[in-house]
Amino acid sequence: MFRNQYDTDVTTWSPQGRLFQVEYAMEAVKQGSACVGLRSSTHAVLAAVNKPASELSSYQRKVFRVADHAGVALAGLTADGRVLSRFLRNECINHSFVYEAPLPVSRLALKLADKAQVCTQRSWKRPYGVGLLVAGLDESGAHLYYNCPSGNYFEYQAFAIGSRSQAAKTFLERRFQGYNDYTPEQLIKDALSAIKETLQGEKLSSSNCTVAIVGRKEDGTIEPFEMIGAARIQELIDSMEVAEEAPAEEASSMQEEERGPEDAAAAAPAPMDI
Repeated sequence: MFRNQYDTDVTTWSPQGRLFQVEYAMEAVKQGSACVGLRSSTHAVLAAVNKPASELSSYQRKVFRVADHAGVALAGLTADGRVLSRFLRNECINHSFVYEAPLPVSRLALKLADKAQVCTQRSWKRPYGVGLLVAGLDESGAHLYYNCPSGNYFEYQAFAIGSRSQAAKTFLERRFQGYNDYTPEQLIKDALSAIKETLQGEKLSSSNCTVAIVGRKEDGTIEPFEMIGAARIQELIDSMEVAEEAPAEEASSMQEEERGPEDAAAAAPAPMDI
């Protein structure tokens, strides 16, 4: 992308039917740290990479609680994300005060999309440079939505946004068909595995990721949206690493058994001539 005569404000259409300022905002989402969301029929999980701006600074929060039944994860301009999460929090409080019931997740995503869309039709405003994964629970079950800076929103079984998110999407596309029957622990493990795909060689640990979950227990009571503790995340990561190492050890032992003593003797180094 480069500067041209059609990107001076958000209301100017290009001859190709494009709004460049909106596309620039969507590009900002791609540059943000990766976030992953996935859901089963009863639970929804959000995970994000903790990426500090420099070695001397701490990371900025990417996962926010909106209400007891909903939360968001964001990629892009974190300052815009904080403003939008505060807006969603106010909407949930107002709806609960008036109707004495939680705001449905679909309505929550719609209100967020409407707010983002207004910024694409006002020349004195700019689009929000942040994409949000909205996860929540209502009477119809668990839901996951992606809200785009353009004002569009889509419901997903699993999705990833941010930098290097394509690797996480590829991982989720291979496994999403069974997510409806997953337990909360299985969802969290797959969220961590998807986050690991975006790190490109960096070791996954509890210090560089945040995970949150919301859902409904078997007795029908709601588990409020909460961040999972670092100790619990590290336990799950350790168990995943052990599970990954076990098949590799079995395969190597089987290869050694198949080789036999003669192959082993042939593979041994020849003695040096003195």
